[in-house]
Amino acid sequence: MSLPPDVVAELFRHRYARLVASLCSKLGPGRLDLVEDVVQEALARALRVWPAEGVPDNPEAWVFRVAQNLALDALRRRRIELRVDDELQRRTAGAAAPPPDVNEPERIADDTLRLLFLCAHPAVPPDARLPLLLKTVCGLGVPAIARALLQKDATIAQRLVRAKAKLQGGDVLFALPTQAELPARLELVLQAVYLVFNEGYRAHAGDALVRTELVEEALRLQALVLELPATATPQAHALMALMLLLGARNPARVDAHGDLVPLAQQDRSRWNRSWLALGFEHFRRSIGGDTVTAFHCEAAIASVHAAAARYEATDWARILREYDRLLVVAPSPIVRLNRAVAVGKVHGATAGLQALAGLGDDKALDDYFLLGAVTAQMHWELGDCAAAAVALRGALQQPCSTPERRLLEQRLAACDRGEGPPPW
Repeated sequence: MSLPPDVVAELFRHRYARLVASLCSKLGPGRLDLVEDVVQEALARALRVWPAEGVPDNPEAWVFRVAQNLALDALRRRRIELRVDDELQRRTAGAAAPPPDVNEPERIADDTLRLLFLCAHPAVPPDARLPLLLKTVCGLGVPAIARALLQKDATIAQRLVRAKAKLQGGDVLFALPTQAELPARLELVLQAVYLVFNEGYRAHAGDALVRTELVEEALRLQALVLELPATATPQAHALMALMLLLGARNPARVDAHGDLVPLAQQDRSRWNRSWLALGFEHFRRSIGGDTVTAFHCEAAIASVHAAAARYEATDWARILREYDRLLVVAPSPIVRLNRAVAVGKVHGATAGLQALAGLGDDKALDDYFLLGAVTAQMHWELGDCAAAAVALRGALQQPCSTPERRLLEQRLAACDRGEGPPPW
């Protein structure tokens, strides 16, 4: 007997973070390593047991119970002191938890959100907080985190070890921070949610361009952030607007064969109208603070694309102004690259290539295939097919998803045949 694919996907993709968060809330953040180990072992047991015995009525509860028992067995084997063991038994049996700190804001039911704020705790080294969030709460592997943060795998792995070591000190509570602590931690939580969305919106590897489960999980987490009055800030609304306005395009971004459809060629009637409407509503709610953030700028750019009935009607001058503002608010090599695209649209390919100058020397873009793809497009528009082909071949040497690779190969073949550049 084989397991239904939807059961496997639900547990391994959608529920892993919730299982980790729920068990961590009972055993404490100091045992995060143990929690991750036992949840993974419980999921492995499910794969072994369920094909023979059948899927239980509540698969998530089954996995949680097995993981909880594995954790308690491991703690006993480590000869935890009787007092601590008794306390763990009491907590996992569902006894009343100690009263919260009087300064703690309104508590929420979702343990995953608590775990997000826990990973952003000041006790965790600053450079390890975001990797810890992405690994523990969002379920991303070390390679995916390294790609998202433009770092080496070994660097991310080392940061995760240091982060978990800090949590094992025992003085970090599994609770939302105080009102005074929330703003500093919120910014990191929003970054993590957006990186999860990005990994789902444009998978960095694999056969699929879109990982729908990650897009939906990012939206779920952000909805939880917005439920808490203290964290429902204009910046948080801007992020929700950005993700909805981008995610609305997903139905049109891949064709029936799984091939990538560039923005210029997408059938906009297939865009999710409900997500667009909700995205514009959150965008309106984001325009209320006195601080402009990167999410405000990016949401504004996404709103311009969403408002255009046709690609040819896109207000690229407005987009360029937003990228100019974004470059001031949050400068980065990727922002410069995206801005160069807008420059090329407004002022022509020659100006676009000038805007790209120097980016090839930035180590952060060494493995970023879009730099080569954008460079190729601009050379192609200027009629220099040879230079375009060289840039496309360079892009094909970089990691990307299978649909992206197929598109690059198709464009290289067209370029080698001397065809004109496609719309982009």
